[in-house]
Amino acid sequence: MANSTPHDDSRQHEKTSPGTPRPGQVMGLGGLLRAWRTTASARLGRPLTQQEAAEAIGRSERWYRNLENGATAKWLDRKQCEALADTLQLGRDERHALLLHNNGGSLDVRSRELDARLRTALGLLIDKQMPSPTYLCDSNWNILGYNQAMAEWWPWVMEPGANLMRWTLTSAEARRQFHDWGRHAVAYVRMLRFALAGRGDSAELVQLIGDVCKDPEVRHIWETCNDVLENRDGHAYRLSLPAFDWEPVEVVSHILYPASLPDCRLVVMTWVQDDDERDLLESTATAESPAPKGKASAGSGATARRRLLTHKLTGRLVVSTEEEAAALAGDGGRALPVLSRMIGPNCRLTLSPRTQTVIWATLEDDGRWGVAEVDAYTVAVRLPQASALPEAHPEVKALSRAVLPLEPADAVDRIQALVSQLKARVDLLEEIHRDLWETDRTLPRAWHPVDEI
Repeated sequence: MANSTPHDDSRQHEKTSPGTPRPGQVMGLGGLLRAWRTTASARLGRPLTQQEAAEAIGRSERWYRNLENGATAKWLDRKQCEALADTLQLGRDERHALLLHNNGGSLDVRSRELDARLRTALGLLIDKQMPSPTYLCDSNWNILGYNQAMAEWWPWVMEPGANLMRWTLTSAEARRQFHDWGRHAVAYVRMLRFALAGRGDSAELVQLIGDVCKDPEVRHIWETCNDVLENRDGHAYRLSLPAFDWEPVEVVSHILYPASLPDCRLVVMTWVQDDDERDLLESTATAESPAPKGKASAGSGATARRRLLTHKLTGRLVVSTEEEAAALAGDGGRALPVLSRMIGPNCRLTLSPRTQTVIWATLEDDGRWGVAEVDAYTVAVRLPQASALPEAHPEVKALSRAVLPLEPADAVDRIQALVSQLKARVDLLEEIHRDLWETDRTLPRAWHPVDEI
């Protein structure tokens, strides 16, 4: 990996597109040193001067000033880095970032080619983490592999080009699922900053940062937060997922680095159970026989049974052909070709009339099909634009029916409640429309009466 100095950063950023964040400007060594000195000053309750920092590393104030301004290409040795880190009161991740910058980039931990044997071995390792959702991603957070539980909890990992950062920071789905999404967004931006400390010359990383910063909220975090974070190992957080009927669940992330792929991350998520939930799962296990794999039966204990079945899963389901995958939907399974194409070119969705779930199959690199069973609602919320496409109408209709209760009377009650809610929302939007038009008569005035909907 080529070394990059502060001057190198500046030349690189001149080639960056106008909308892309300029890592050297915000994240270069000089920018970090200034930000860290400001933070240390706040902790000390007085200004921490450049003179003090310079004395700590045995340099002149002028030399250190040039370092903070990006006007010197000379490096600090390890002893100087440690002395400066003590003076600036840096934490573990900040110290690591300082060493990376002064090493001219990250240590050489680039992974070798992911050959077939290694892929198979890692696939087995990922599958053996069941029932804990597990995935493998590269240094730019591209998803390389996942197990059955991961696919059922977060179906987005099956989509072409799935990327953790893009999903977490830019999707409406992530904002709905994460409790306190803003706090998570700050943590992910800090991880992007740490990655730049070691890989500022990575075009893919810079492009990823540019993509996520097109979101105004993420852009604001990027411009106002100078902290760094290596990873979120051991971090506990709360989610609400469609797979659990949107009931809150607390999970803990565990980050592992495979020796054969040292720049990749193997992430295993375990979840925290309270005593009531654990007792309920245990009593359900002894009182009931298992329902079909991945699907809870109807009733008040549906969520608990779904969690129980997740515990009982022993491996990821892989089949040889897409026909085998579709057959898992049972008799009368309905193919969803239009919605499948909207998800991606190597995706096959089949609606199961028996369980009202969707069999989601994805073609993998070895020619086999990875399969997960997900709620119909999970697919519906991923493709809100499909309802406007005439060719997708029959499939969206079938999917929408699957989201409703099975009993016709219960389904009608639910429809009436939903229509009432939607009409109330339309009324509110029309009222806002009128308010805006009253303040600016050049805006379009036409709106549709609620009765026409």
